[in-house]
Amino acid sequence: MQPTATVLVYSDDSNTREQVRLASGRRPAPDVPLVEFLECATPEAVIRELDKGGIDVCVLDGEAVPMGGMGVCRQIKDEIFNCPPVLLLIGRPQDAWLATWSRADAAVTSPVDPVEFADALAGLLRRHALSA
Repeated sequence: MQPTATVLVYSDDSNTREQVRLASGRRPAPDVPLVEFLECATPEAVIRELDKGGIDVCVLDGEAVPMGGMGVCRQIKDEIFNCPPVLLLIGRPQDAWLATWSRADAAVTSPVDPVEFADALAGLLRRHALSA
């Protein structure tokens, strides 16, 4: 049996969560494990799932309501011991500085470009595997 990686996806918009799943596919690159998605629609659910452990990468929607992914990212980087890498979905390329403020490990623009997203996710999965 092949190993899998768990990717937490936070967005209040089910269409955004679907874009993430479709852009990644079952394996974002040949050299990374298969991915399983854990979807969260609220910031509280994100914290609850991270507290349980077992998350390899978080994908957070910067435009989510009531709390955007940037705020959630900053909170989990402060509060979660050994916080997994975070890929932030940002509305405009000009928002990259906000992604840096939030301490995201990578950022891509939304709507999701499948090639850009898969590359960014695969990079974070590789990095996480090296640190584990």
